[in-house]
Amino acid sequence: MYEGARAVGDNARVTPEHRGDYQELVDEISELLGAPATLENRDFELIAFGAYDSEGDLDPSALDPVRTRSILTRRSTAAVRAWFEGFGITRATGPVRIPPTPEAGVYRGRICLPVRHRGVVHGYVWLLDDDPGPSERQLSAAMAVTARIGALLADEAQHGADLSRELRAVLTAERDWQRDMAVAELRTALGPRADAPHTVVCVAPWPSADPDDAPSVRTMPGAAALCTLPWGATDQCVAVLVRLRSADVLTPATTAANRLLERARGTTAPGTPGRPAGGGPGGGTTGPAPASGARGAGGPVAGVGTPVAGAGRPVAGAGGPVAGMGRPVAGAGGPVAGVATAGAGLAGLGAAWREASAAARAALAEPRLGPVAEWAAIGPFRLLTALPAEVARDPVVQTLLVPAHRELARTAEVYLDCAGQAARAAAELGIHRQTLYYRLSRIEKLTGLDLDDGEDRLLLHMALKGARLSPGGTTGPSG
Repeated sequence: MYEGARAVGDNARVTPEHRGDYQELVDEISELLGAPATLENRDFELIAFGAYDSEGDLDPSALDPVRTRSILTRRSTAAVRAWFEGFGITRATGPVRIPPTPEAGVYRGRICLPVRHRGVVHGYVWLLDDDPGPSERQLSAAMAVTARIGALLADEAQHGADLSRELRAVLTAERDWQRDMAVAELRTALGPRADAPHTVVCVAPWPSADPDDAPSVRTMPGAAALCTLPWGATDQCVAVLVRLRSADVLTPATTAANRLLERARGTTAPGTPGRPAGGGPGGGTTGPAPASGARGAGGPVAGVGTPVAGAGRPVAGAGGPVAGMGRPVAGAGGPVAGVATAGAGLAGLGAAWREASAAARAALAEPRLGPVAEWAAIGPFRLLTALPAEVARDPVVQTLLVPAHRELARTAEVYLDCAGQAARAAAELGIHRQTLYYRLSRIEKLTGLDLDDGEDRLLLHMALKGARLSPGGTTGPSG
């Protein structure tokens, strides 16, 4: 963990009233240094870019692959970020010069001015390092401007932390009066934005055990607030309050879900051997990247000997198949996202959270529903996720969930998914129809059910689906 990196929540966002302030300050730095400067937050997300009339800086041949990809894709990968952080920028209190490293795709050196406030790093000002470059006097003057930027970012970070606290209180309230009070506090914190239609997104499990290791809402269009919550016994999830353009269009919510999944999975685009596989600092525009000290950064960037921050580790909640089911379970394919139906106001956030977390559980249990599952599209899991765990684990299916009967459990589920049509089920299973009939007779003997009876079929079908949501199959939100 970097020094001071967690002292303020990661939910800082650039509000419209401050965006002009940041632009003016970055333009001031550009004038002081005689070169275009870029301001990014500590998650390497673009805040402002200082324009400067210099043909050399606009010459495409002068751009290295890291900067070019950053401009074109608006992305900064975990590997690129970790490589630059390896030069100590998270701990520095003054300018840091990063030399050219052609084997890493960094053809031009960088100067990084850390943006700090009361010892906490909140962002970075970047510029390309030319010869002779800015003088020490110029850099000292520019650092004085970064202190003013740091104060603005710290103020917004605190506001984001307040929103996180209020959202968490709404989603975890155990009594109606507690929820009503929490909603009133959240409404006050959101101000005029509280009157827009909202919905909730759940991303689970979030691949970090640190509750403070959460992304910034700035990476997600329409995101109004974000917080972390427990998920199962040991994991955590991320809940996002998303402001919608209209009460029946979920596009901002699904966009936010996909951005979060990219962040959670450390998505990187294919790179050139020996180069970082994505954008990086000083590129003018970047996108989501893991928080400081984020897990899953992997190892050194290919071809670069500089240590990187954050060794890789398994995603929280990863596991094997449910005994006897033969299908992926929670975390087997990484985090997933659940999206609630569109809501009309903040008063319905409790119900929206139940929908979003249920959709995430369904996507973990049934991979075909993910990686982003809308509650309205999860079918029978809308009912199954509402049941207590002990009810979903009906004893009728237990005999099919032992390893010895793995194939029988799969056969039963496929047959029932195919509405009892033997030809379709046999084709999907890749077996002869007589083999299917033999397996079905064994299933009847093991369970005591009559597969010619509609109610027995319904019971078996729901029990098999419910088994995916059991503690042996997937995890779910605590409480």
